[in-house]
Amino acid sequence: MHPQQKTLLQVDVKELKGKPGAQDTLSRTVPAPADFATVLVGVPEASDLDLDLRLESVHEGVLLSGTASAEVVGECGRCLDPLSYPLTVDVMQLFTWDANPGEDEGDDTSVVSDDLTVDVEPVLRDLMVSALPFQPVCRENCPGLCSQCGFRMEDDPEHAHEQLDPRWAALSGLAAELNNAQDDGDLPEEGRKSPSP
Repeated sequence: MHPQQKTLLQVDVKELKGKPGAQDTLSRTVPAPADFATVLVGVPEASDLDLDLRLESVHEGVLLSGTASAEVVGECGRCLDPLSYPLTVDVMQLFTWDANPGEDEGDDTSVVSDDLTVDVEPVLRDLMVSALPFQPVCRENCPGLCSQCGFRMEDDPEHAHEQLDPRWAALSGLAAELNNAQDDGDLPEEGRKSPSP
């Protein structure tokens, strides 16, 4: 690592300045930084992050291209079972030499730092986190958990709760009250049937 590099994801590009067409490669496995994650899944901090990148000098700066791969771990958004799968993202990022280029390059450009290094961590974070699913599932047809009691639906697909419409809940209580009164013989006069003739 170059003395001025602060992390393994900062790359020295001094040899590429002023040499359009010159190339360098970055093929290494580095510990994944923190926060390559969403709420339920992500790349664990310090796990292997495999980089296969090429840095190419162009007139505007340095073009970074290639792939980054890691193992994603987390929990299923339906049943909360652990899950893991490999993730590979394509990288394409331009780092400009000048902090204020003559033309507006948009949001797809970054700047080569004053010490002539490029920091690929923010680029990788943006790409990898945006590739993570918002609602990860262990499999497409995962039945999840019961929304009322948290029971694991895969263990008993027939699991169900009796659903009572809240609008009828008061009548249910009244029916139980009348049944109890009838059993005790305390039914009010107006509730008793008159004997048939």
